[in-house]
Amino acid sequence: MENNMIVGMGEALWDVLPEGKKIGGAPANFAYHVSQFGLESRVVSAVGDDALGNDILENFAGKNLKCIIEKVPYPTGTVQVELDANGVPRYDIKENVAWDNIPFTVELEELAKHTRTVCFGSLAQRNVVSRETIRKFVAAMPQGDESYRVFDVNLRQGFYTTETLCESMKACNILKINDEELVTVSRLFGYPGIDLENKCWILLAKYNLKMLILTCGVNGSYVFVPGEVSFVETPVVEVADTVGAGDSFTAAFISSILKGKSVREAHKLAVEVSAFVCTQHGAMPVLPERFTES
Repeated sequence: MENNMIVGMGEALWDVLPEGKKIGGAPANFAYHVSQFGLESRVVSAVGDDALGNDILENFAGKNLKCIIEKVPYPTGTVQVELDANGVPRYDIKENVAWDNIPFTVELEELAKHTRTVCFGSLAQRNVVSRETIRKFVAAMPQGDESYRVFDVNLRQGFYTTETLCESMKACNILKINDEELVTVSRLFGYPGIDLENKCWILLAKYNLKMLILTCGVNGSYVFVPGEVSFVETPVVEVADTVGAGDSFTAAFISSILKGKSVREAHKLAVEVSAFVCTQHGAMPVLPERFTES
């Protein structure tokens, strides 16, 4: 195994949408889209020994999405998703499920040693078992300049603490956050009354980050690196739903960086991919070749 693995780590679940259930979970979405760019990816999670868990494994196999997914004595995760008139989702995330209890195994430790990039979020750290597994995995990764540890903040239903957010920011070197999450984090960290860009510069410096990605929905997105910032407007598209759009953004951006593209080039592609995903139903559509072959 070469040291070039890209891992999405955390929740694997079913999004129960108005038109039926769709495979979901940010780490799986991320790893799936990374694989579409021709890079070697893995999903790390856990499912129950039940029909929904078997369905997830079969779904990943059908997508040729490689994974290390343990079966644990908890039900497979589900999320009830309701969409408002603009296609924006509201989530009811079931608790005490399989992905809350991802074990840190010898196989996982070995994977970590060969992982160049990991993407993990705050939601998967709501329970101590998965939280400790994520921390151990990140600590076991190679720590050189070419190692990317992406913390994708996803504040859902109060499933986060200031301590978890702070420790995750210390562990990462790329932070991805949206404008609403930035307001919440700023309040928790004591940065109220400062404009969004200045808050980003503060976080970039405080946690010695390589990059900070700020997405602002229809108001565009920013990538901050020490000394400069990239801004790209959000394209106007006909939205089917926005489920998984942020994960596709992260996957496209990281894939481009790993292929040697500039921050600006990676940012523009990420915006285009994310906009396309918004025009599709569900989080894992097949991406057109115009994106994946660049």
